[in-house]
Amino acid sequence: MEGVIGDLQTTIGHNLRRHRETLGLSQEQFAELLGVHRTYMGAVERGERNMTLQTVERLAEQLHLDALSLMEAPLTRPVHTPRRAGRRSA
Repeated sequence: MEGVIGDLQTTIGHNLRRHRETLGLSQEQFAELLGVHRTYMGAVERGERNMTLQTVERLAEQLHLDALSLMEAPLTRPVHTPRRAGRRSA
């Protein structure tokens, strides 16, 4: 499993960053919204923090997201946009 360690951390960080950018928030504003320090949020976005599952669930809940959506890689569409029924992905 060499090369896999840290992939999930990076994926979660990338997805949180994409969601933050979709909301049009700065890292500082996003951190304040989530109740964390901006340096912590920066480290999370860079995949440098090893978050517990409880932390991932808490952040997802605060963002009104499914925690699994933060762990899906690669995220090809904004996390807040629901898919339409009957449409197939390309």
